[in-house]
Amino acid sequence: MKKMKIGLVVHGPEIVDSGYALKFLKFLERYGTVKARLGGTMGRTAVIDANLEDKIDISHKLFPSQSVDKFSDEGSDVIFLINYGKSSVTGHAFGYKVYNNSTGHPPIVQMERPGEPDGSVVPWRDDLTPLAAEIATEMGLRLVSPEEIRNTLFSQDPCQGTGQTICRKIAGVSPGENIFVNGIVIGKSTSSEVAIIAEEGIITQLIGGTLKKHGVEKLGPVELEKAIVKTGLLRKSRVKPRILKSEKSNTHFTIAYLSHAAEDIYKLKNADLVVTVGDDTTLVAADILYRFNVPIIGITDGDLDKVVEEGFKTEGSLIIEFESGWDDLVGEKIFSELFNHQESIEIENIENFKSKLLQIISNITSQYQVRYS
Repeated sequence: MKKMKIGLVVHGPEIVDSGYALKFLKFLERYGTVKARLGGTMGRTAVIDANLEDKIDISHKLFPSQSVDKFSDEGSDVIFLINYGKSSVTGHAFGYKVYNNSTGHPPIVQMERPGEPDGSVVPWRDDLTPLAAEIATEMGLRLVSPEEIRNTLFSQDPCQGTGQTICRKIAGVSPGENIFVNGIVIGKSTSSEVAIIAEEGIITQLIGGTLKKHGVEKLGPVELEKAIVKTGLLRKSRVKPRILKSEKSNTHFTIAYLSHAAEDIYKLKNADLVVTVGDDTTLVAADILYRFNVPIIGITDGDLDKVVEEGFKTEGSLIIEFESGWDDLVGEKIFSELFNHQESIEIENIENFKSKLLQIISNITSQYQVRYS
């Protein structure tokens, strides 16, 4: 058999945390030359913790379909998409989305939940079935056809009868899970049949769930059909974080401002301090930036959704908690008065900056608590 040029798209932290990303990467080397890159955000933290940056390219923030397109452009003979979904339904729904969001009909074979009894291999193109079947046998996984997946996904549709609005069904949800749209928690499921309704780009309803108004406001207008939707925890594994060394100046300090968890938090890894606004943004940013030894000042209002199993914060971080709804208001004031509407600023004294920030807050309200770490 001729050696193939293989692209490997690694999605999500679980496939890395479980050890299967590395295992499968090594397994594929018998079929040809393998190049791996990440698709998604939270997986980057897992790659860093597993010390796999030299094997899995995390240098660019790419959606999984963008990673697929990149491999297609590079002339890959086959592109493997590996994922460890919450269930086979969510995993297969993810693969379906990636295949349909990619350009043309790329040669994708998906490996889903390899450590589980329902672990599977899916050839998203018919001509890949022999290869997928061989790998399924070798890895002890089930071969699942795209047809089978489509039948499962569209057998029950809560979007039926919703009229002219945009409705997006969410597969494989369990009651009591957070629903993320583009990194923002917009609600919580109350059933396993969940769909998101948007009118004129604004989410107005969560069928089978409770809508979180503050999250919807923070998200703003969204193209629901193209949005990244996730459920449950962004990272379930309990891990030992790996802290990377960084070269930082002792004379000038870079302070960054972050108000949206969907932004590329990794670009802030060389900052000396990051001001984060919003509970979920603060939790996710603190956890990621912990790997780069970057403290945060979190502006929160106690409206915290559990988005990772364990969250880490760098020593020297502050969490400032306000009454409900105040975090955005305070954040905007800080962004205006301290940052002059710039995403990052250079300063000479961090303690002075903290004092000014707390003074701005005190001028707005006395109803807040400061927690140090």
